[in-house]
Amino acid sequence: MAAPIATTLTYRHPPSSTVAPRPGLRLLAPLGGRQVTGYLLACLESPPEPGGYAIRDLIRYLDPEPLFPAEMVDFFRWLADYYQHPIGEVIKAALPAGLAPQSGRLITLTDHGREMLARLSAPERPAGKWFARLLKDGRLTVAATRKLGRDGQGGLLARWEQQGLIVASETAAQDAVGEKTELCLAWPLGPGLPAGTRLLSSERRLLALLDELGRAGGQPWLPVRQLAPRYRGYRKPMCSLAERGLLQLAERPVYRDPFGEPPPVSSPPVRLTDEQETAMQSLAPALAARRYAPFLLHGVTGSGKTEVYLQASALTLAQGQGVLVLVPEIALANQIEGDFLSRFGNQVAILHSGLNAGERFDQWRRILSGQAQVVIGARSALFAPLTGLGLIIVDEEHDGAYKQEDGFRYQARDAAVMRAKQTGCVVLLGSATPAITSFYHGATGKYRRLTLTRRVAERRLPAVEIVDLRAVPTVSGRPPLFSPQLLGQIRETLAQGNQSLIFLNRRGFANLVLCQDCGQVLRCGHCQVSLTLHQQSGQLVCHYCGFAIKNAALCPQCRSAHLVPVGFGTERIEEELTRLLPGARIGRLDRDTATARGQQLAILKAMRQRQIDILVGTQMIAKGHHFPHVTLVGVVWADAGLGLPDYKAGERTFQLLTQVFGRAGRGESPGRVVVQTLNPEHYSIVTSQGHDYHTLYAEELGRRRLLGFPPYCRLVNIRLEGRQAKEVERAAIRLGRLARDEAQALGIGVLGPAPAPIAKLRDLYRWQLLLKGVNLKTLHDLSVRLAGVKPAALGASAVKLQVDVDPESMV
Repeated sequence: MAAPIATTLTYRHPPSSTVAPRPGLRLLAPLGGRQVTGYLLACLESPPEPGGYAIRDLIRYLDPEPLFPAEMVDFFRWLADYYQHPIGEVIKAALPAGLAPQSGRLITLTDHGREMLARLSAPERPAGKWFARLLKDGRLTVAATRKLGRDGQGGLLARWEQQGLIVASETAAQDAVGEKTELCLAWPLGPGLPAGTRLLSSERRLLALLDELGRAGGQPWLPVRQLAPRYRGYRKPMCSLAERGLLQLAERPVYRDPFGEPPPVSSPPVRLTDEQETAMQSLAPALAARRYAPFLLHGVTGSGKTEVYLQASALTLAQGQGVLVLVPEIALANQIEGDFLSRFGNQVAILHSGLNAGERFDQWRRILSGQAQVVIGARSALFAPLTGLGLIIVDEEHDGAYKQEDGFRYQARDAAVMRAKQTGCVVLLGSATPAITSFYHGATGKYRRLTLTRRVAERRLPAVEIVDLRAVPTVSGRPPLFSPQLLGQIRETLAQGNQSLIFLNRRGFANLVLCQDCGQVLRCGHCQVSLTLHQQSGQLVCHYCGFAIKNAALCPQCRSAHLVPVGFGTERIEEELTRLLPGARIGRLDRDTATARGQQLAILKAMRQRQIDILVGTQMIAKGHHFPHVTLVGVVWADAGLGLPDYKAGERTFQLLTQVFGRAGRGESPGRVVVQTLNPEHYSIVTSQGHDYHTLYAEELGRRRLLGFPPYCRLVNIRLEGRQAKEVERAAIRLGRLARDEAQALGIGVLGPAPAPIAKLRDLYRWQLLLKGVNLKTLHDLSVRLAGVKPAALGASAVKLQVDVDPESMV
């Protein structure tokens, strides 16, 4: 069921259904007094052993054909078990949005109710527009009724129902997305009319137009909308001809194309490099064997990892098998789309959140029908309904974006490895900076390592200069935004006619606004974080919950007008560069300038066509992009992630820096990098300067061995959330006691409970408890028992427990 139920349920086939029951079908089933969407996972030959419950009939099947192949059922079961999440909600998350209709209450006003409620005086009437709508329309929709329940009006509706003023009936909502159709017509081309057929002049004109359009388009069906621009009076003769059987009208499916403007086309190389050839010599036999084989492709930036992906995909498709390509972000999906489309054409489908619901639904159907054998997408493309899967590619496998951080918390990279294992296919993880755990698996033989140590065409990795901001003299005594070294390199690059990337992983103009009189920092009212100033929009924005207000003129604490922005973000960097370099063409790529897929593509296209001299951006510019004329990368502040309370902080800093360094020098001209930092001695900064992953890996392993963190153990984070701070704290302390009572005998470590680093988020106070253990089963069993503790037993009935297996972020 698409509901928070940990177990599966058994039902009988609907007595009147003509649909053959098969795994993968959606269905509507009774659950208590509701009707909910469910998914058929297995068909039983005989009913299960009596268990003191009655088996109910299904209401109906929602589709004539399955929405996912039967071979994915075991994968969904594993995900639900490993990540401790209800299997129905796992499948709901996997399917295109809008395909999980739930029942709801439809409110209808009785005649008696209309008379009585209309008599209420203004003070007696409930607040809100819904009451006037109820009187006017005589009903409230399911959505409106649900909102009233959330707003605390459920008790009022219940009283009105008891008094006979309204009637509440259960109804199942319709799918929010489905096949799109449009009215089309078909007709006999040329002299295809029966002898002696008499036509009006308007009918002859329409048929002549249809012949012309038919010859031009070559399609058996023509959308009716194409007639209006050529013949405004087409409707009457069209209906007349249809009534006489001289043409045919029908609703036909419309394909919603997600690609829009074709992405940049890439050409295959004349020949592979020696290292690429060596990698393919290892991959080709594994692909031909058609069995599970995990590979880790460790290649420096610009070494041609994508070409290895393409060559391996071509071999897989030649064997009649499918290919799944995962990328961490939509920006990278756009880049790799062009590479795969240029090689494999309409065999390619895409799945990611940049598509609207209709486009995603159509892509899903193309994949399910076998029309598309190559699927490219971000995290959720993991669930693509490919059958006969032969290869799974996880590009930039180290990226934290592969972890879903709310709801169904899964790690797409790790789940992709399990899907490959269950399917019996090759999985290829690729990165210039592999995750420490992945490289450890390669070193210990769990994965087979492939290595690309040199760039294509023997291009050199960029030279990296580290600038210690503490040594840069300024009038204010504070570090400057641009050191003389960085600003000089930007000017030189501009004079040479080349392009620059300026990287700062922080958007907005200033990361906080401070009152100079009382010291108050303007904070989000829903989260325990400061508001970020976005000067162009004139707003203060919370980057966690989206709360936004107009830029304050007065301090809310002391009413002082002395408010100053503190810190910097990409918006301020763009403004300063515009002031310093008035002739330069400057662009910015971050979540503020690329809220839609089209905006992002337009900025990347302008960069490729050299319409931008300097591109400022966050991590959206750091990975995967190929700009041959970028010869300079400037890192404004390399230390942004080092202060986070996370054992992966050093690893992530190295990865992000190395990735953005790799955008420089990918063309004919050599690249240069200038890195500004307040911590030039930090091992992640030092090793990134030398592109020295192996030293970084050794340093991280030593630290984690000493402290007992992955890959030397496994982690489960249990988070408690609630609206009352004291209640959450009390529940966390009690759960911590329960955890320690059991953990010591099991050899499991317990850290906490403690407030989360962001102690309040979206009006919820947060505490967390971290479990560390070597034995995965023992660790999972304990976390299941702790998550199953009733809130009442913790003295906090309104506190919610959430389990995060293999947590990516501790914030």
